[in-house]
Amino acid sequence: MDTLKNMLRLRPEPSTQGSAAGPYQSESSETESLLGRGRRKAQRFWDGFVDFAFQGNVLQVAFGLILASVFTDLVKSFVGDILMPPISIILPLKHNIEEKFAVLRPGPCYNATSGYNTLQQAQGDGAVVMAYGSFIYQIVSFLMIGLALYSMAHLYMLLSEEPIIKRTKKCTYCRQWINEKASRCINCTSWLDGREDRVQY
Repeated sequence: MDTLKNMLRLRPEPSTQGSAAGPYQSESSETESLLGRGRRKAQRFWDGFVDFAFQGNVLQVAFGLILASVFTDLVKSFVGDILMPPISIILPLKHNIEEKFAVLRPGPCYNATSGYNTLQQAQGDGAVVMAYGSFIYQIVSFLMIGLALYSMAHLYMLLSEEPIIKRTKKCTYCRQWINEKASRCINCTSWLDGREDRVQY
């Protein structure tokens, strides 16, 4: 990692000041001075970007976001392609549950006999619809993602000693949530081993 950072850093160019004298020497020196300051500022900006982009924490966060995005797409595919079709058959429904909707105000091409076949057809006709099936689908997706993450956290806790799921309890004095293993409240600083209730003479 350090080798890559050093390769990406800009190297300062050697000075190219000439020894020729003439009426334009002062103007040339001023121009070179301005260019040198601009080059140093650009080099400092680039070096700062390299230091920021290749920090360990930034790379870990980026890797975690990529995995989270892929995992979310995987769970949504499981809900939409595997879980929802059997539910639509059991209920039973004519369409998948995410395609269920209610027409609140029909569009100009609305057929009172057959209605709209799909949600896309109703929306394409300019109808005002309440897509409750899509809302149910999002709720199921949220629950499935939550359960999958909770299961992964439990699996990680079985393989590692570092806890991810931290149990909490309410402080008996300030009623704030604190760690289950805490012997003293972090909010009101009260002891939770009973010494606060002992009568002092």
